[in-house]
Amino acid sequence: MQIDGHHTLTYVVARIAGMNHTCADKLAYCAQYVDEATNSEPIRFQNGAMFERISSAHKMLDYRNGNDLANHLAWIPFHFLPGNDGLESINVPNGGFIKRLVCKPDSPVARDMLRSVAKYRQSPIGLYMMGIAMHVYADTFAHQGFAGVSHKINDVYNIESDDNNHNLLDRVKNNILNWSISSVSPLGHGPALSFPDRPYVSWSYEDHEGNHIKRNNTKDFLQAANQMYKAIKCYLEEDESMNLDQQNDMPQEKLSLIEQALKEFKDEDGEERHKKWLKWISEGKFGFDPVDLKFIVNGKESWKEIARGKAVASPLSSDLITYSYNENFLTSDWKYFHDALKSYRLDIIRDVLPKYGICVA
Repeated sequence: MQIDGHHTLTYVVARIAGMNHTCADKLAYCAQYVDEATNSEPIRFQNGAMFERISSAHKMLDYRNGNDLANHLAWIPFHFLPGNDGLESINVPNGGFIKRLVCKPDSPVARDMLRSVAKYRQSPIGLYMMGIAMHVYADTFAHQGFAGVSHKINDVYNIESDDNNHNLLDRVKNNILNWSISSVSPLGHGPALSFPDRPYVSWSYEDHEGNHIKRNNTKDFLQAANQMYKAIKCYLEEDESMNLDQQNDMPQEKLSLIEQALKEFKDEDGEERHKKWLKWISEGKFGFDPVDLKFIVNGKESWKEIARGKAVASPLSSDLITYSYNENFLTSDWKYFHDALKSYRLDIIRDVLPKYGICVA
């Protein structure tokens, strides 16, 4: 998904589930900020204090990134949660270790991920953890069938689309040709470019085993929205077991409004689709009170600048950046997000994935 999915769709689903604006705003900000947290350099303060952070995305969305460690640190836990071929932890999928890594929608692994996050419900980072989880959970639908490592399992052929945007399809086909002569094997859904992340597209392709795969992104995104709704309902009801199956589906009239937005907003640029979602939210079209929702990633109103202030070059070295320390930093949204990011990744790679025989860095 892109920003229209991870930010505004998440916000709308949370509000429909009964979350208030303040909490839904933070939840959705965290869901999108997973794609924005690209820097892992520690933060140094002028008083000598330091803060360690990790990245959950790469600066350049180059799916040919051949760095296996980078793949394990960012792509696998945050964008392509392994699906164990949709099987429970006691079952071993055919096809070797790589089959365990392929992303599957709403898999048992994904449910365990949600339960792992739910245990933080009463902690200061609980809401931030849930926002990160909503990003990962949504991507199990959008990124299904692909793995977050460089491997031939991500190869696609004969890609076609029902969308009338022939320029996009031509670019994708040219992209696949370039992949075929590349010395680096594909990562994630790179060869398919951004087709999996466009909510209005129906498309098909042939996978590396010759299977013909049909995808309807609108249907996939609606399924994601419905399941996210159930997960957020569990969160609001303090159900740490995350028993989504006991929750009702999203009311059909609300789901229809989301479907309308997914189908109508056909801009190639996710930022443009995001603007249209924001406009609908500001007009109250989703059934809750109108609100001027924003996502500010840089500048004085951004979480990171509110927390850290502006960077100052160190007198000891022009290459060393420091910040003026403020006691409010410890309880800032930006710090809580990064605390949650670190906790999430550790729990996934230490506790959740090993249950399925999956060992990643």
